[in-house]
Amino acid sequence: MDARKERMDADAAWNLLRHANKIITAKGKKFQNWNPKTDDPAAILQQVMGPSGNLRAPTLKIQDTFLVGFHPEVFQEWVRN
Repeated sequence: MDARKERMDADAAWNLLRHANKIITAKGKKFQNWNPKTDDPAAILQQVMGPSGNLRAPTLKIQDTFLVGFHPEVFQEWVRN
């Protein structure tokens, strides 16, 4: 999906993310692991939604894990696996 052409609001983002086994959010030098089955949806959405109200970019899905945002070390780890 190209976020420039298709907007994904919080409801649509949660419908996509809630079925994941793991969500990793990255902002700057920090990253956090989330479990959508046990963690607060509002807290997760606060981290995955951008200031425009759209799902943050980049968002990658690999198997049952989502990576939202950019963190060099996390990306490097994913590439190795």
